Amino acid sequence: MSGPDLISAKSKPWQRSSVLLPALALLGLMVALPSADAQEQVRDASGQTTENEVLQYCNNIADAARDRRYALQKQDLEKLQSDVNDRIAVMEKRKTEYEDWLAKRNEFMKQAENGLVDMFKTMKPDTAAPQLEAMQPPLAAAIIMRLPPRQSGLILSEMDAKKAAAVATIIASAADPNTSKDPS
Repeated sequence: MSGPDLISAKSKPWQRSSVLLPALALLGLMVALPSADAQEQVRDASGQTTENEVLQYCNNIADAARDRRYALQKQDLEKLQSDVNDRIAVMEKRKTEYEDWLAKRNEFMKQAENGLVDMFKTMKPDTAAPQLEAMQPPLAAAIIMRLPPRQSGLILSEMDAKKAAAVATIIASAADPNTSKDPS
């Protein structure tokens, strides 16, 4: 082909049956197989297709193609929803396991803390002071706050002045009503 024949073939490929028939066959396989009546509508008496008939054919199968596309999208969404539900179930199981572990840990910590405080209650102030000095100030303050006031005072008087001041500052800030109850 050359010149005007080539241009007209490129600009209107539906007018050439050699190009149109494979394209229609491919479209029919991709979307849905058209009925025999639809195939007959595409061809006129001489076996050639017209532009109007091609548009009519495309319009006839558009609803079926759209329905099929929606059905495929619905299947994909249902599968995704199923996957999300499975993951939620796994997360709920893990959450329950974590909450059980946390409850056991908190119970252990409470018992350990009570045991630690009870140990310091039985110690003499001059023995307890060096051990509390070696601890981190917030932990030492927590222990001292749980001891009887008289014993706490004696222990603080036996501690190094700087360490005792740091512990006393923590205790004072815990008692301050303006201090936030939220640790974060």
